Amino acid sequence: MSKTVIATGNAPAAIGPYSQGIRTGNLIFTAGQIPLDPATQQVVAAGITEQTTQVMENLKAVLEAGGSSLDRVVKATVFLTDFNDFAAMNEVYGAYLGKNGAPPARTTVEVSKLPRNVLVEIELVAEV
Repeated sequence: MSKTVIATGNAPAAIGPYSQGIRTGNLIFTAGQIPLDPATQQVVAAGITEQTTQVMENLKAVLEAGGSSLDRVVKATVFLTDFNDFAAMNEVYGAYLGKNGAPPARTTVEVSKLPRNVLVEIELVAEV
């Protein structure tokens, strides 16, 4: 199995021993993205809508750097620190991933804490 590292300045730099994304065969696996501004590496505004929007923009940048796009996503995993944020997250998520009539499979879970105390983290698997 061959693996190709995906890296772009249009998404936050990895802050540990991991890649923004990995391409293997015809699939891209993204690292979980949190709502960091790629220019400053700082968390964006405190609200779930703004944070989810930044996460989706970061994921879009990683996929595009790997030769794919949001409309080729087949699986998503969403981590929320408060399931009461589900509806607001889902509205933003749907604007990015629910447009083509075949939204990806998804798992959404509530977790006790995320890096930098953000509200949401999302990872994707997409076809190239």
